[in-house]
Amino acid sequence: MKVRTRLTLLFTFVTAMLMTFYGIAVYYSSSEARETSFYAQLRNEAVAKANLFFQSTLTEKEMHRLYKNNTKTINEVQVAIYDPEFNLIYHDDSKVDYVKEDPKMLSSISKNKEISFFINDLQAVGTVYSHNGKEYLVTAAGYDQYGYNSINHLLTISIIAFISILILIYLAGIFLSKKALNPLSEMVNQIKRVTAGKLQLRLKTNGEKDELNELAQNFNGMLERLENSFEAQKHFVSNISHELRTPLAAIITELELASEKEHTNEEYRQTIQFALDDARNMVTLSNSIMDLAKASYDPNEISFSEVRIDEILLESYSKIIKENSGYKVTLNIDREVEEPQLIVQGNEYLLQVAFNNLIDNACKYSPDHKCFIDVKAHNDSLVISFINTGITISQEDLHSIFEPFYRSETSKEEKGYGIGLFLTDKIIHLHHAIIKVKSENNETIFMVIFDNETI
Repeated sequence: MKVRTRLTLLFTFVTAMLMTFYGIAVYYSSSEARETSFYAQLRNEAVAKANLFFQSTLTEKEMHRLYKNNTKTINEVQVAIYDPEFNLIYHDDSKVDYVKEDPKMLSSISKNKEISFFINDLQAVGTVYSHNGKEYLVTAAGYDQYGYNSINHLLTISIIAFISILILIYLAGIFLSKKALNPLSEMVNQIKRVTAGKLQLRLKTNGEKDELNELAQNFNGMLERLENSFEAQKHFVSNISHELRTPLAAIITELELASEKEHTNEEYRQTIQFALDDARNMVTLSNSIMDLAKASYDPNEISFSEVRIDEILLESYSKIIKENSGYKVTLNIDREVEEPQLIVQGNEYLLQVAFNNLIDNACKYSPDHKCFIDVKAHNDSLVISFINTGITISQEDLHSIFEPFYRSETSKEEKGYGIGLFLTDKIIHLHHAIIKVKSENNETIFMVIFDNETI
């Protein structure tokens, strides 16, 4: 069921419930008013008939004749009068006695002065009438034909109006829901045109501050993020293909040359060494790609726990020294750094990958292959600085240094793929930390800052 139909039916149902409640309230109050009004009419009729009986010159037969003549044209009220000893002294028509008074009823009238009750569809009252110092008991009963006709007419009109209004409400609901959801229908048609090859398309927005405009703006934001992601993926795949093709082509070329003619053992060993170096480069590139994939996971899918920064730095320090005997790494942790400041919520493996890249990068581009790591506390934040001396990075390169596969002119002499700093930047931001770089006076400093919310 479409939203338009569901809204129309819901609107009609709610209106029907409200109208039903209103109709019941009107009918009930009208019925109560009719009942009260007719009781008052019966009471007045009883008193009037008693006055006529006691104070007029009409005989009882003449009063009977008057009653019977009235019953032919209207629903005449039937009245009975009893003396204080509960003896019947007058009755309009004793043969058709509506009330059928008994001593119990007459005693109740005498005690309560006035009672009212129903006899099937008839209403009846009993009241005390005083005359010449005596209290007579008078009953009156009758059928409120006019009142019931009015109530039934009201019920009929209410039902017809209820059905008519529901039909009109349903039609109005269709019109209003269509008018209200037209922008949404247009939005759906625009969304249908958005495909993987047309991510540049955007939904039309207006200046209205409503939910549909907010939805369109958020959807456009999602499309922009998707477009950027697709572009980055295309760029990434293109660069990965190029970087993998280079060592593979080198290995194939070296092996083809080796197989074309006879070579000395030394030449074979040299060819194998070249192929082995290219294979190791491919392994390094593959590991970097795998680390990048892990760093690109949804943060909710990465396990975080309390880890010690100093222990991870020591592991990175040991790993880099072991793999590169020519590198020299110095680690200094300021005495003012307290133990709780060294504990952060993070992923140990990813943090070690980031620190490995920063240490390796510092040593690689330093003429003396040295990296100085300085850990300090500053304003409840932990600041880790990776410092090396050597070639200064230009301002132009500093703006692009964290882009994937970007390599400056000065760094192309060293082996690398331009993934390390891009990967490091993703890992640091994944841990809600900040990474900054400063390069001047032949000194380059990469600073990783864990603020007090991360620690």
